Amino acid sequence: METSEMAVGLAQRSPLTGSDPLSDFRADVAATTTRHPELEMLVYPELHLHSVDDLPAEQRSPALRKKAVYLDSAFVADIGRIAADHGIWLCPGSIGEIADDGSFFNTQLLFSPAGELVSTYRKMFPWRPYEPHRPGTEFVVAPTADHGTFGLSICYDAWFPEHSRHLSWMGADAILNVVKTTSQDREQELVLARANAIVNQVYVLSVNCAEPVGRGRSIAVDPEGFVLGEAGLGEDTIVVRVDPARVRRVRELGTAGTNRMWSQFTPEDAPIPLPLYDGSLDPTRWTPGQSNP
Repeated sequence: METSEMAVGLAQRSPLTGSDPLSDFRADVAATTTRHPELEMLVYPELHLHSVDDLPAEQRSPALRKKAVYLDSAFVADIGRIAADHGIWLCPGSIGEIADDGSFFNTQLLFSPAGELVSTYRKMFPWRPYEPHRPGTEFVVAPTADHGTFGLSICYDAWFPEHSRHLSWMGADAILNVVKTTSQDREQELVLARANAIVNQVYVLSVNCAEPVGRGRSIAVDPEGFVLGEAGLGEDTIVVRVDPARVRRVRELGTAGTNRMWSQFTPEDAPIPLPLYDGSLDPTRWTPGQSNP
């Protein structure tokens, strides 16, 4: 399938804590798309619309759950209308989600330019013991008709190499890692963004929240690990172009013209046992996008 590059905006912003976050969000999307009319996708940080950072620490967990909504709520539908109004792919970061059984998740959303909620992903690795959410159990990639496939990822997921590897194996050309890092480890996360891009030959777009709440330094990395853009500490928008054809070229020719990790095995190679996972690394299933898990 022929694909073309996509202009993606990484919207490093301070979390919205007001009584009407969608009003402020709508205004920011409008201002950002006016400033950058070339944008086809806009991505915001983790829990951007469901912030409780204005509250004392001991009140935040119950406040997060109180803000949480069902995916069929008017709140979510309104975000879709914002995407449709501007005709862009829109990832508003993540929100608190209440599931049908009452479970509480940190859930990333992705809307199409028509305003349809096309993909949702529940954070698999909450930052314990500090985050109150239940962990999700399903990896999620979002195919687009013309611009490749995007893997969904939330903050601490990036610290677990299995996560980025699995999204890449499922066919992701780029990983949208929405982040709310308020701690001192953003420096390490920048290394992880490049490492995950390099070992999987995939774009990694890591969008953190801005100061004074977050540590900023959102980063966009290409499939060879080169930094396409990095923000400072304050609010900023990084605009990069994600090209699925570049992913294919890097995997075909090798990183730095040398390393072709996704071509490491042949079907004749023996499976490698993976005791940690009670499974194996099967050479017949190694190729990205080879099967539909």
